[in-house]
Amino acid sequence: MAFKRLLVIANETIAGAGLHSQIREMTSEGGRVIIIVPALGSRLQYIFSDVDKPREHARERLDASIAALRASGIDAEGEVGDVNPVRAFEDAVAVFEPDGVLVSTHPEGRSHWLERGEVEKIRNKTDLPVEHVVVDLTTHLAEEHLTPV
Repeated sequence: MAFKRLLVIANETIAGAGLHSQIREMTSEGGRVIIIVPALGSRLQYIFSDVDKPREHARERLDASIAALRASGIDAEGEVGDVNPVRAFEDAVAVFEPDGVLVSTHPEGRSHWLERGEVEKIRNKTDLPVEHVVVDLTTHLAEEHLTPV
């Protein structure tokens, strides 16, 4: 199914060519994509209010991904979102009003989002179609055009 307004929630996997391919498949001609990259960091960083580094790294990944998508002809924009992917999703839906959602995670065993059930939580928060794609950057790094930070 191709969407006119696709919301993508991803963090490190935003650098994956597999994710970019999935975004292209899910975006209709003339469609728009907004990417939300939650600013992840350690609990200690947040306790001590050291949130600048995680936000900076998230912004770098986001900017590289947007540039790659635009180079392939996709109208893409994005923001660094809340550290909580569900909250980041809720904030983005309120502003962007998508007609479809794509959540990207690392594979099981590497994905904290899967361990905490974040994809299911997002699905339970909306009536929108929510797709989930697993991107394994460790097996495809040689093929990637973007480098994860």
